[in-house]
Amino acid sequence: AKAALTARGNRLLSEFCAANGVPVRRCGKVVVATSERELPGLLELHRRGRRNGVPVELIDEAALRDAEPLARTTGQALWSPTTGVADPGLVLAALAREVRRLGGEVLPGTAVTGGRPGQLDVAGVRLQAGHVINCAGLYADVVAGWFGFCDDYVVLPFKGLYWYADWPAGRLRRHVYPVPDPRNPFLGVHLTVTAAGGAKVGPTAMPALWREDYGGLANLRPGEVRQTLRAWPGLLASPHHDGPELLREEMPKYLRRVLVRRAAKLVPSVSAADFTIRGRTGVRAQLWSLAQRRMEMDFIVRGDDRSTHLLNIVSPGWTSALAIAEQVAPGISAGSG
Repeated sequence: AKAALTARGNRLLSEFCAANGVPVRRCGKVVVATSERELPGLLELHRRGRRNGVPVELIDEAALRDAEPLARTTGQALWSPTTGVADPGLVLAALAREVRRLGGEVLPGTAVTGGRPGQLDVAGVRLQAGHVINCAGLYADVVAGWFGFCDDYVVLPFKGLYWYADWPAGRLRRHVYPVPDPRNPFLGVHLTVTAAGGAKVGPTAMPALWREDYGGLANLRPGEVRQTLRAWPGLLASPHHDGPELLREEMPKYLRRVLVRRAAKLVPSVSAADFTIRGRTGVRAQLWSLAQRRMEMDFIVRGDDRSTHLLNIVSPGWTSALAIAEQVAPGISAGSG
């Protein structure tokens, strides 16, 4: 389901950007294998992409050098020619303009403190709501709990860090990704072409202790720290993931030289001296099943005729957003608002 929505979302997002004057850099992407044992995973990615109508192809090492001279692989690589990149801030601004054009309101930075079927408490005011769509990300489980839809899940936060290179536009021509580890729902360290044509390396997937752990203690919430620490023993002992290996892999990435060293397995010429500009920290909202002791890998949506809750919209959730909206909107009756 996620692969199909991603393919559809990519087309819808491209059309939206074109219609609203948002630049899209058509850079393409290569997925490379760092050893022969990763080749079966590469072939599986190719199979899934073709099954879902994504124009991907397997290429050899010589063709990879033509596509992205900086990248290296073992035997084969996966080439995705239709991959592009846009500035998320510009896309969100365009979406906000469209909402206002249609008569809606956009209230950024406004606290939602409670809710129940038919109403929401917003900035101290109780609003009547025909239908509530919950896309609260790090707090999607909390909001869904107000409506009775999330007593079996909790969000686990993972901190993502990026570093940017002071490279001229075009030095890195394609996104360069590793073959992902199927045991964990993370893509691994990769090199990404930015919307402006530069390059960045990351992300990490380091465990965060609270949900808005963007740096410093400004948003520290002790209750969230306790909740996160209670969940971690289950992750470390989970039969579905390699929790100890996740910690061993991720914690050293706090050091820039370690993060770049991982990226050098994909692009051997990079060095820590290239990536000196620290990007804004992000926090991934990863849904954790309390009963099954596993991180959900797919999109999770629940609801009824009064509310819809997008509980687990993990990567590539931004790419898939408009396709997900297509799926959600028909379930909202015309009379529910």
